Amino acid sequence: DELAIFSEKKAFEEDEGIAGCPWEPEDEKPIVDWHTDAYPFVCVTMLSDCTSMIGGETALRTGTGDIVKVRGPQMGCAVILQGRYIEHQALRAVGTTERITMVTSFRPRSPNLPDDTVLTTVRPVSNLSELYSQYTEYRLEILEERVRTQLRALRENKRGGKKINTKALKEFIRDQTEFLADMNKQMVDPEKVIMGSIDDSHLHSDDAVAKRKRAE
Repeated sequence: DELAIFSEKKAFEEDEGIAGCPWEPEDEKPIVDWHTDAYPFVCVTMLSDCTSMIGGETALRTGTGDIVKVRGPQMGCAVILQGRYIEHQALRAVGTTERITMVTSFRPRSPNLPDDTVLTTVRPVSNLSELYSQYTEYRLEILEERVRTQLRALRENKRGGKKINTKALKEFIRDQTEFLADMNKQMVDPEKVIMGSIDDSHLHSDDAVAKRKRAE
């Protein structure tokens, strides 16, 4: 019975593209080591011909610490990943001369949802003037919409003769203060940015942080 259950589970995982990822020898490092992305969601599209490729999957570290991998990639296929929250790595591929992917980043459209974007992994490899300009513009648009929504609610309550909810208003102000403080934290002064150098502040698990420090 146990063998049947194991076989059924293995078949399901392979069919769903979440089969257990085998550990690689220490001297065979993946193409891109464990990391999280700068933006909440990413769409990873495979651009290389994978006809003869063996490996090259994206490995994911689950909340329990287990390692799983998505189905083997095919040219033109894409995977949507909560890259900001799930540590992942690009596994080494053999049987091909290249492994090129295109990563498109997304954030929640609703201004009322949290935006956990960080600039840790993109700041050292970007044109800071362009990066900070785009980052500030969309973050201030979020803040603008939140303030407009709060103002409409405040005016409607006033017209309706309702008392102001001081507790809720202070909570709103605190959240936006933290929102702005995080913006300030992400926008490191250009003279303090070490181009090409990425620290481990974007990692979530202690194991990934410790492994990065050992490699350094």
